[in-house]
Amino acid sequence: MLHAAAAGRLTHCRRGIPVGVAMPFSAPDIVLIGGGIMSAHLGVMLKRLNPQLRLEVYEAAPDLARESSDGWNNAGTGHAGLCELNYTPPPATPGAPVDVSKAVEIFARFEQSRQFWSYAVAHDLAPRPAEWIRAVPHLSFVRGTASIDFLRARHAALAAHPFFRTMEFTAERSRLRDWAPLLVDGRAAHEAIAATRVAGGTDVNFGELSRRLLTWLGGQEGCRVFTGHRITGLRHSTAGWDLTVRHTESGESRPVRTRFVFVGAGGGTLPLLQASGLPVAHGLGAFPIAGQWLVCENPAVVARHFAKAYGPPPPDSGALGGPHLDIRHMDGKRVLLFGPFATGTTKFLHRTGRASDLFTSLRPDNLPTLLHTGLHNPILVRFLVQQALQSMDARLAALRVFYPEARAADWRLVDAGIRVQALKKADAGRLFFGTEVVIATDGSLAALLGASPGASVSTNIALEVIQRCFPATLRATDGLACLRAMIPTFDFNPAQAAAAADYARHSAAADERLQLHATAASASH
Repeated sequence: MLHAAAAGRLTHCRRGIPVGVAMPFSAPDIVLIGGGIMSAHLGVMLKRLNPQLRLEVYEAAPDLARESSDGWNNAGTGHAGLCELNYTPPPATPGAPVDVSKAVEIFARFEQSRQFWSYAVAHDLAPRPAEWIRAVPHLSFVRGTASIDFLRARHAALAAHPFFRTMEFTAERSRLRDWAPLLVDGRAAHEAIAATRVAGGTDVNFGELSRRLLTWLGGQEGCRVFTGHRITGLRHSTAGWDLTVRHTESGESRPVRTRFVFVGAGGGTLPLLQASGLPVAHGLGAFPIAGQWLVCENPAVVARHFAKAYGPPPPDSGALGGPHLDIRHMDGKRVLLFGPFATGTTKFLHRTGRASDLFTSLRPDNLPTLLHTGLHNPILVRFLVQQALQSMDARLAALRVFYPEARAADWRLVDAGIRVQALKKADAGRLFFGTEVVIATDGSLAALLGASPGASVSTNIALEVIQRCFPATLRATDGLACLRAMIPTFDFNPAQAAAAADYARHSAAADERLQLHATAASASH
């Protein structure tokens, strides 16, 4: 038990989130571990589906959504397959069609997020959308004849699908300068360059969105949101799950019992899965990769770039994703970010992690998984080592591939989030950079592994957890109707052409509620 003087008291953090200080015992229906984008979506969706549910959210940090969800710790890109070249790899056979199925899938999943965010705005769950989502064009940028040929083929394949019919392609410098002058000015006249552009892309502050959703959730009857509380024990019993919760400042612990646990703790997920004793954790390992950004806050430079411009992944990066030059809206102002750059770490969390995280995660059952993965991916290992050893001059040289006239005085290096790559024994050393939901056989626990496109498809992830773990909730009298109100296309098949018109209709409605036309009109180039 915590100190008696604090027993039963609720205080409030800076953003008005209820922070429980000392409740001796609780038995909510649902516990959500991690105060970020995933818990925010799942918690709000479940509470809207069943207002009688009692939910508790536990975040180890002193405030919410300051790890992977924080604006400085991710790209802020509304990942919709519009600009990310790693979703449409070049065909193995020259001249073969470009496979765009992954991009179509990601687009449909992101549209579900936009629909839910539109619903959240309409019902005052996440008010003032212009403060956390803005319209920003998405560009794919390439150099060299072979890359231009691929981009042209990619554009043809994507533009044939209704989702991407507004995508434009150009290899003309004058037009590209209109789209993104920093990419063109100062570049050698003989260098061949090209780009595609979709005007309807987005820049999202996932941290701010998370905090607003959790503010609403914490204010509902039967719901509490705790910061500064770390889960230190997780044990399955006949009554459900017995958790031990430690107050990070006092060090005191208390028990919590619940019927269902969701682990959306980012890099903290693997240790909790290991503590659960579930078979799904057997052989599961993780390898952390820290990120860094080059940041420019010079208003004269920032004003000349209004896009998220993605390049192709380096050939030795293991499809980690390509470098990109992004406009961001954070802390009330526009900035430019370039990167990300990988660097070494043994921590699993940026703010609340420990240098011992990687080593304490090692077990006899997962050590072979890590060693096998390293042996099967020597090129990626070498790439990560090279990235970690880069000088500032090398990082600036990478920036000048995008922005030839970049001045060192305008840019500073900042640490970003930590991406923890899950490694599975069954994958035989292969790496898959994505997100995956793992669920206990009895449906009493779900956990999220992986990273990108993560936050962008958080609605779809929450939907998967609800469909697999809470089927009775959806079978309730108005369960499906409520779900359809939140996500109108939740059961549409994006591969069917007939669904495209429905997506377009709901997309237009979401644009209106999210005020995306207004933010696009107000942007200065």
